[in-house]
Amino acid sequence: MGAQWKAKGKELAANAKGRAFGKLSKDIMLAARSGADPAANARLRLLVEQARKVSMPKDTLERAIKKGAGLTGEAVHFEHVIYEGFAPHQVPVMVECLTDNVNRTAPEMRVLFRKGQLGTSGSVSWDFDHVGMIEAEPAAAGADAEVAAIEAGAQDFEAGDEEGTTLFLTDASDLDLVSRALPTHGFTVLTAKLGYKPKNPVNLSAEALEEVEAFLAAIDGNDDVQNVYVGLAG
Repeated sequence: MGAQWKAKGKELAANAKGRAFGKLSKDIMLAARSGADPAANARLRLLVEQARKVSMPKDTLERAIKKGAGLTGEAVHFEHVIYEGFAPHQVPVMVECLTDNVNRTAPEMRVLFRKGQLGTSGSVSWDFDHVGMIEAEPAAAGADAEVAAIEAGAQDFEAGDEEGTTLFLTDASDLDLVSRALPTHGFTVLTAKLGYKPKNPVNLSAEALEEVEAFLAAIDGNDDVQNVYVGLAG
């Protein structure tokens, strides 16, 4: 949970699926700016595979590609904004947004952070490392995550949230290099992106953790939020 917060529980996960399609569509549109052909656009190709894995409807996928590539005549403009602050119990949080209207997003974030504390730029980011995050799964039985991490040049690895997946952590500048190397060492890359890993994750009681989870779920439910990174252990 320390690297990136994700909704837990069947009900939360079900509610999050539709929002996940929306977030993924934004990433696809941004990637498609560099070309609508996945065969010639590595970032888009990876996102298309990710969309298929989560069963995104084909027409939704194709519409996002065409819109991002400018083939529909619609202008696509998203601004990347990061909000920093604290969840309840002083848990550090970084919220990554893609928005077409910062004047809408900023006040919404202020409201969502009322049960915590919205900070200024740099108030929390010092407590996180900016790293490459690669989710991958074994391509065949016997694939060794530790060996793959060493051979591919990853800094570290840890078990993923889903059964059988591994999260490989890299230097920010090595994300693409390691992503291309992992398949030769027995792992299929599912997602690859830059993100934030907490330097000093904190432990909470079950009651406090429940309060923080509710806070994070509310933030993640905002349509402009792409990723939520939180300094929680475990």
